[in-house]
Amino acid sequence: MRRSAPTLALCLAVAGITGITACTTPDTRPPPAPAGLTAQAGSATSVHVMWNAAADRDGVTGYQVFEADRLVRELPAEKTMVDITGLAPQTSYTFTVRAEDAAGNLSGPAPAARVTTPAAKAEDRTAPTSPAATTARATGPRSAQVTWTAATDDTGITAYDIYQGGVRIHTAGPGESRTTLAGLRPDTVYTFTVRARDGADNFSPDGPAVDVTTPPAAGDGPGTAPAEFAATASPGTVTLTWTAPDTGGETTEYELYVNGLPTTVIQFGAGAVPSGRAEHRITVAEPAGTVWAVKLRARLPDGNWGSFSAERRITLVA
Repeated sequence: MRRSAPTLALCLAVAGITGITACTTPDTRPPPAPAGLTAQAGSATSVHVMWNAAADRDGVTGYQVFEADRLVRELPAEKTMVDITGLAPQTSYTFTVRAEDAAGNLSGPAPAARVTTPAAKAEDRTAPTSPAATTARATGPRSAQVTWTAATDDTGITAYDIYQGGVRIHTAGPGESRTTLAGLRPDTVYTFTVRARDGADNFSPDGPAVDVTTPPAAGDGPGTAPAEFAATASPGTVTLTWTAPDTGGETTEYELYVNGLPTTVIQFGAGAVPSGRAEHRITVAEPAGTVWAVKLRARLPDGNWGSFSAERRITLVA
């Protein structure tokens, strides 16, 4: 349900001056409606809904996804795609999305995206073939076009999923053979793969991987490295602390390197993402006196890993 924004101005007495107050006007201006809304049937009972991320200046903190007039999902600002499941086969659905800001103001609905789920098939365990060829090119500092050849399936392809670094970042329709990816970072190498999907949610193997390097952009964007990284050893434990980078939303995944090798992925679940300083503790079994060089990097909203933090050297203690 929509949370109502404050309706009264806030007034604070100015210290030391009798009878004078300072007032702030409440924020009642809604953000703009999300753009680029699409909906693709992923199977007989699921639909993949996507839209473009809001600009930083819009102050969007989350999105609400509606099917007809029914709220079906609420998402944080960094999420711009969602699978809606539990639908009926051969049924028409209408989806729209509203943006929400920190004051609880809701945008108008995005232009509706209509989709019809396909008929349910008999039990199907045969995966589609993978797309035989994939090509890609940068179309600007923050976008790239990916093209692939059609896959085949005994019951028919229902979608193509584009992956970057093992993370699905886009879904295209069954009749499409190319798509433009937005929200990328300048001067960054991306590796894209494409998988085909059928109506039973069987996925093909990855098609051939293709690398794309986006060109640099004028000016420096926000840094992607975790800041103020610190590592402290105590008996049987190593405690890591850092400040999350500015990725435009909550950062839920960090990859930890120890002595130059990836060791684990630190994940914060929904509702557990720390604000401000983050902390993670590791139980260690190595003997006292072992030296570790540790660093970490954050998973960005585009599916790529950001820059590494500073590296810290610590000596384990008993």
